[in-house]
Amino acid sequence: MPNRESENTSTLTPEQRLTPASFDVLRACIVTISDVETVRECVAYENAHQNRKPILRRLAQRASELRAKEDGAVDLCE
Repeated sequence: MPNRESENTSTLTPEQRLTPASFDVLRACIVTISDVETVRECVAYENAHQNRKPILRRLAQRASELRAKEDGAVDLCE
């Protein structure tokens, strides 16, 4: 049985992920990113549009978390 939640979040465009005005919703959209390529797309979108430093920092943090998982490192924050 497919996981609908991950299916729905993986189909969001960078614009859909980064448009919400609420920082809490933005944070949730970033946390649900499941691959580094999507993070890169979101960084490119953010750089081209609003260039918000806190959002770019969160995206960098998410990319770091994903790379650590790919490398098999233990994430102490979870």
